[in-house]
Amino acid sequence: MRKSTFIDPERNQKYATAATAASVFVFAYSIIFGFLSILVFYALWLPLVFLDYRKVLGNYVRFYWIFSFVTLAILSFAWSAAPPVTIRAGIQYATTIICALIASRTVSTSSFMRGMTIGVAVVLIYSLVFGEFQYDELDGTYDFVGAFSSKNQLGFFASLGVYFAFSSFVIMRSSRTWRVFSLLAGTLAVYCLLYSSSATSIIATVATIMISLTLGFALLFPPRYRKVFFSVLLIVAIAGAGIALNSGVLDVILGAFGKDTTLTGRTYLWQEGLKAFQSSPWLGMGYQAYWVQGFSEAERLWDEFYIATRSGFHFHNTYIEVLVELGYAGLVLIIAILAIVVFGNLGRLLDYPQAQSAHLLFGVSVLLLIRSFFEIDFIQPYTIGSFLLYYLAGQIAIKRHADRPVNSLPQAAYHDGLRYSRR
Repeated sequence: MRKSTFIDPERNQKYATAATAASVFVFAYSIIFGFLSILVFYALWLPLVFLDYRKVLGNYVRFYWIFSFVTLAILSFAWSAAPPVTIRAGIQYATTIICALIASRTVSTSSFMRGMTIGVAVVLIYSLVFGEFQYDELDGTYDFVGAFSSKNQLGFFASLGVYFAFSSFVIMRSSRTWRVFSLLAGTLAVYCLLYSSSATSIIATVATIMISLTLGFALLFPPRYRKVFFSVLLIVAIAGAGIALNSGVLDVILGAFGKDTTLTGRTYLWQEGLKAFQSSPWLGMGYQAYWVQGFSEAERLWDEFYIATRSGFHFHNTYIEVLVELGYAGLVLIIAILAIVVFGNLGRLLDYPQAQSAHLLFGVSVLLLIRSFFEIDFIQPYTIGSFLLYYLAGQIAIKRHADRPVNSLPQAAYHDGLRYSRR
């Protein structure tokens, strides 16, 4: 069998789609199926290096900004309050990033969209068949959490299912057969999203789709007019947000989901996180070194929030979590990575005549950005959020390199309509 069957984005659609879908399932249920499922994830991506390491890995020197945050995370074992936890988690996070970067060089945007849609559909079906309800001690309700431990995780996967199904119709050029499947998968995702009652996921999904639709309208104009359209839109959006906050619209929205201004205890958690951050403001207390069994503050918060398992809990805010673990240094690095991903795809969307790929990936980055204020989707190993962020980062790095003059790319190829280096 030819190597291109596995590593050429133009010829490996079947493998790329299947590998992406299987990875989604592993990220969802690795806690259930254990380390064997993680080995499956590694087996899907790491062996591709041996087929053509130059094409699969590329020149990692130009990926320095992608590895900045995880490098700090690993180095933090030197001052960590729990060095074994930090070094283990840091290495796991690094390998997750490497696999995501391999995917970014071997999986086209269209294959990525199909793999995500299929993978999320299987994840949601599994949750509906084997899932359960969970009693929420804080608001006194029973919520459907599926096969997860949190309704917010179920909601996140459902959000992804809705967005990628939406993309099949509105953003990408998909076949009629695929659109039928996307319609079915999207309907399932909408059902699970509503069934989960996750306010964070529902609001983030609606906002992402509205932004994607609006920017889709901007694509009807030539590139030189898109920036003007976007600037006007941004001004209107900021003004509208200010009016909404001052007129009490936020309270109405929260009330519709049965929430109050404390966001079900999130604001208290944020305060506790900011207090913990003050003890080590510059470098933090070490990557994943706060939520450790036996540590008094972690035990206290687990007890206050009725977390009997004493695990799987966090500050429900990416930036506060990073401040506690890696201080100001970590915060600057993770914000830089997220900003490059968001604005990199936005720039391509506004500048290039054919920008379907950038449009799709920009929507994913917006979803991650919105959720980052209430969840910690992309700063942990073996999670779908981390895989998504670094797939997007890898795509940005590749296409920046592809924008060099043609004569500097002796083996130029085309990937999703954009020049792609085989180096």
